Amino acid sequence: MEFTTLNNGLKMPMAGIGVFMLTPDQAEAAVESALRSGVRLIDTANGYMNESTTGRGIKKSGVPREKIFLVTKLWSTVYEKETAVEDTLARLGTDYIDLLFLHQPTDNWREGYKNIEKAVKAGKVKAIGLSNFPDNLLKEAIETMEIKPQVVQVEAHPYFPQTELKKILAETNMGLMAWYPLGHGDKSLINEPIFSELAKKYNKSNAQIILRWHIQSGNIVIPGSKNPDHIRDNFDIFDFELTAGEMAEIAKINKGVRYYNATPEQIAMYATMELQPDL
Repeated sequence: MEFTTLNNGLKMPMAGIGVFMLTPDQAEAAVESALRSGVRLIDTANGYMNESTTGRGIKKSGVPREKIFLVTKLWSTVYEKETAVEDTLARLGTDYIDLLFLHQPTDNWREGYKNIEKAVKAGKVKAIGLSNFPDNLLKEAIETMEIKPQVVQVEAHPYFPQTELKKILAETNMGLMAWYPLGHGDKSLINEPIFSELAKKYNKSNAQIILRWHIQSGNIVIPGSKNPDHIRDNFDIFDFELTAGEMAEIAKINKGVRYYNATPEQIAMYATMELQPDL
């Protein structure tokens, strides 16, 4: 495993598992399997509605809580709720969260951020993250909030490597966590000739080459899967290293292509969409 050190000194694994789009039962089984396979970074969210079973998967794994880096996200409709963090802790069955994100940049994000700052001061959260935030709001958070953010979570992959965003992050030593790290499963991306060539050279899959590219680019990756074999494969990327020349060749396939763009209407919907979190 390789680690990155966040701008508050916290050490974070660079690869783990995300449970987005997994049912509660699937999330429980996937988390348990991942932890038993050596994974130590788990990413969930209020909005995934599987936090409780994620917590159960952690307990069933037998891995001590202090050896796990647990990440979750507050949903926008609870940003201003005084018990938002406590409720999240209760669902996860833990007394602290390693990294807590605001999930969406809705109008009340500032109140949500201050809520997390209180939790940091109370020892209930170790690091603060912003998910899906545009550059202007990210800069505002960096410049105006009492506790500077540690991680931003955005879509990132070889077709959209977030080159401009990384310039902003470098100024404050913030980390980048990539969602859609494999381009939302786009076969055109995964089967790019450069990845097929490198897969043969290193005796790896094309997906493993892409995930290795992320690590060497400084990205934290959380590919999701409910298949134990795929979970192990996604984590089996630390026994080889791409050369500088190979990284340069991969850089040439940047197409500036996103697979998801939230519309203003969708952002407005997130601000009012109530959740029914799992129990």
